[in-house]
Amino acid sequence: MDAIARTMTGVHQSSSGPPGDTWLEITDSEPAIDDAYRWAVQPDCGAVVLFSGTARDHSSGRSGVTQLAYEAYEEHLIARFEGLVDEIRDRWPDVRRVGIMHRVGEVPIGESTVVVVTSSPHRDVAFETARYGIDRLKATAPIWKREVWSEGQSWGLDAREIDDVGLAAPRPTHRGDDAS
Repeated sequence: MDAIARTMTGVHQSSSGPPGDTWLEITDSEPAIDDAYRWAVQPDCGAVVLFSGTARDHSSGRSGVTQLAYEAYEEHLIARFEGLVDEIRDRWPDVRRVGIMHRVGEVPIGESTVVVVTSSPHRDVAFETARYGIDRLKATAPIWKREVWSEGQSWGLDAREIDDVGLAAPRPTHRGDDAS
């Protein structure tokens, strides 16, 4: 992989992004959405799709969510991100740049928790790869979410087995739910 980063609050990030065509990052601050977009733009690419999942004030059966916190098995997370990028590049050889960034720690409502950005010469590939990227990230990454709401707190309601990367999922179809 071209770039792997672990950023901490207070550390200045480059506005140009890493060299190469892959940007993988675990951060305890809000992902650099503007930088990710600018990094993905390339002269040979006519399409950039950036997905940003944001912390919201509710979840299934819970109103008044005031805060989210994410924990990750960081020693394995970058390897999962790398496997996911390999899946994307195997399925869509025309994809150019792929960036995956996920936040850990406390996340205030309205701030970004995850970013997946892809670029390609054509929009269909950019849309498909960004959608596939966020869907597979949620299925393969060892990341857990804790919610704090008006009546208590608990770990996320969507506990699941974590899939292995490298066993590509079927092409996703739109489910109408959100991926944050």
